[in-house]
Amino acid sequence: DADIKLDGLQVMLSRETAKEPPQTYLKMFGEGGKPAGERQVTNYPHPYPQLRDMTRTVLRYPRSDGVTLTATLYLPPGYDKDKDGPLPCLLWAYPREFKSKDAAGQNTRSPNSFASIGSMSPTLWVARGYAVLDGPTIPVIAEGDEEPNDTFLQQLVDGAKAALDECERRGVVDPKRVSVGGHSYGAFMAANLLAHCDLFACGIARSGAYNRTLTPFGFQAEERTLWQAPETYATMSPYNNADKIKKPLLLVHGEEDNNPGTFPMQSERMYQALKGHGAPSRLVLLPHESHGYRARENVLHCLYEQDQWMERYAGYGRTDDAYFGGDPSNSTASGSE
Repeated sequence: DADIKLDGLQVMLSRETAKEPPQTYLKMFGEGGKPAGERQVTNYPHPYPQLRDMTRTVLRYPRSDGVTLTATLYLPPGYDKDKDGPLPCLLWAYPREFKSKDAAGQNTRSPNSFASIGSMSPTLWVARGYAVLDGPTIPVIAEGDEEPNDTFLQQLVDGAKAALDECERRGVVDPKRVSVGGHSYGAFMAANLLAHCDLFACGIARSGAYNRTLTPFGFQAEERTLWQAPETYATMSPYNNADKIKKPLLLVHGEEDNNPGTFPMQSERMYQALKGHGAPSRLVLLPHESHGYRARENVLHCLYEQDQWMERYAGYGRTDDAYFGGDPSNSTASGSE
């Protein structure tokens, strides 16, 4: 429990910028705590130099009820708004519950942090010439004794509309070529947005739950059971609103998903409901995968499926004829792997 003294102290710290990856430094202090220099310990190369000059902007914008929302907008390297015009866009999000507007409106992002891109990251589509709106906050707020899910759909649509309005205001996104996607609860969000608004050209839903009667004892922050709040469970279920979905929806699921609430049956039944109502849809089951995807073959195949879906319905039209069974118009092929 002794006090830390600066005399002779050496501190390891990390430093990064928007365009340079984190590097570790050793900072040294001499007599009296005076700085005695520093030494760079690591020299990691840029992991994806072709995207070094992509533009990353932290957006702050209001929802219709005044709540301030946040999103990160990525634009391709060399993009010129005046010359290139508005771009097709991928919006990838995950809704979260809050008990106050102040908490929902807080910002935890820095424009100076390095953009790390994972193997399944939506930011990969920047390399394909898309604008990517990553992680726009979609808060579901309930103050006092209110229950957030009683107004879930309204707040979901309002949050998505606010994000797209901000991008359109900046003139960088083509509002007619916007795809919406998400994983798990984000997939649930994507399906609901296609059912309850006309903001998106197509959707991508990975490992989601779509019928809330199959999670009768609660989900996310919902503590009420199906029998205590049957109307909320029914209203929130995109499965119950499959007849309202007219835009193309790609469903992807791990064939061995053992996550409570997102068993593969959720996607299988949702696909059948969409097909039964004539909605353009495709179901992809990834072998030997659980809730997240790990195998190289499955990761690459999932990215291919997403890319072709977006290209066909909300992108540049760079499709592989074989993707739709040799007929690009065959948008309702099952695609089950």
